[in-house]
Amino acid sequence: MVAFNLSARRRRACRTGPRPPVRWHSGRSVTLKYLLFLPPALVALAAPAAPVFEDTMAQRVLACSACHGKEGRAGPDGYYPRIAGKPAGYLYHQLLNFRDGRRHYGLMARLLDPLSDQYLREIARHFAALDLPYPAPRPAAVAPAVLQRGEVLARQGDAAARLPPCTQCHGERLTGVAPNTPGLLGLPRDYLNAQLGAWRAGERRAHAPDCMAQIARRLPAPDVTAVTAWLAAQPVPADARPAATLPRPPSIACGSAVPPPGGPRP
Repeated sequence: MVAFNLSARRRRACRTGPRPPVRWHSGRSVTLKYLLFLPPALVALAAPAAPVFEDTMAQRVLACSACHGKEGRAGPDGYYPRIAGKPAGYLYHQLLNFRDGRRHYGLMARLLDPLSDQYLREIARHFAALDLPYPAPRPAAVAPAVLQRGEVLARQGDAAARLPPCTQCHGERLTGVAPNTPGLLGLPRDYLNAQLGAWRAGERRAHAPDCMAQIARRLPAPDVTAVTAWLAAQPVPADARPAATLPRPPSIACGSAVPPPGGPRP
């Protein structure tokens, strides 16, 4: 009986006690009882303002910045790369690859699945047009001999192992080549390691002939360590735009996606 009486008193207190305040973004607190008697104009002033809808591509791709950082500058954890300023063709191909299953990441696949080729190309063009400064690279935590080997692989390759230099496809400055080849500088080492590992394991693919998959499988583990450490430690040139052309055709063939109809190649 005592327990029953306590429960009843608690129920009465809940019914008759003060109502909890309603809190607005402005930091003010008013009770619902008083709010009901305010003039509509004052209620509108107390309510938070609705966000402005701009209907621009910059606003539509804000979801990308949750992982890829503000304006696509790169995520803070090393696994979400910079997409700002990358060649439009490269970004377009990667969006296609995520949507169509050549690259595997569930969140990207779900975001892109309902989007058309043409809309993916518009997203790629938006991020490619951003010209934003790069942060300074982090110092490499490897021995000097490892860095030296990484530079040799990046600039000269290893003919005995049938490994072309990175500069052969990614440009002499390693800032990429328009329209389809990305730069390799300004990327976190963790991201570079993860992508080479994905190519080696078949988790990342491109259109045939898949040149990066061939190269990644020829790279022994110590060379992966060396080249990613060296690349991640290099500063990005002041002019980080991709080169317009390569001085000579690469010695290895690479596949490419067919651009959507209705306009020039991205």
